[in-house]
Amino acid sequence: MATRVLIVDDHPSFRAMARALLEAEGFEVVGEAETGIAGLRAAKELEPDLVLLDVQLPDFDGFEVAARLTSANGDSPAVVLTSSRDASDFGPLVAESGAKGFVPKAELSGGALATLIE
Repeated sequence: MATRVLIVDDHPSFRAMARALLEAEGFEVVGEAETGIAGLRAAKELEPDLVLLDVQLPDFDGFEVAARLTSANGDSPAVVLTSSRDASDFGPLVAESGAKGFVPKAELSGGALATLIE
């Protein structure tokens, strides 16, 4: 069974690239959102296995969204943060957010995500 993914990023071009890449690698992209609020709503409605979440969103940052998603009661999705910046730029924020990890946008692949959520 394919891993169901929600992509949350404010750049349409990145969402399209991530969707194409992940679907080509056997993931099922069940939805997209461009803000943190829309991402939280979509995660509740679509119940993905994984949320690929941009750190920098127009309403509030991905760390806050990750914390809200992973603190939910019941089955919360795995969250993997992404950014065009390097993980070292964020210090301990990735670990403190409840996310499974971080993948730079330039290094996004199905294998990188699978390693983090296994």
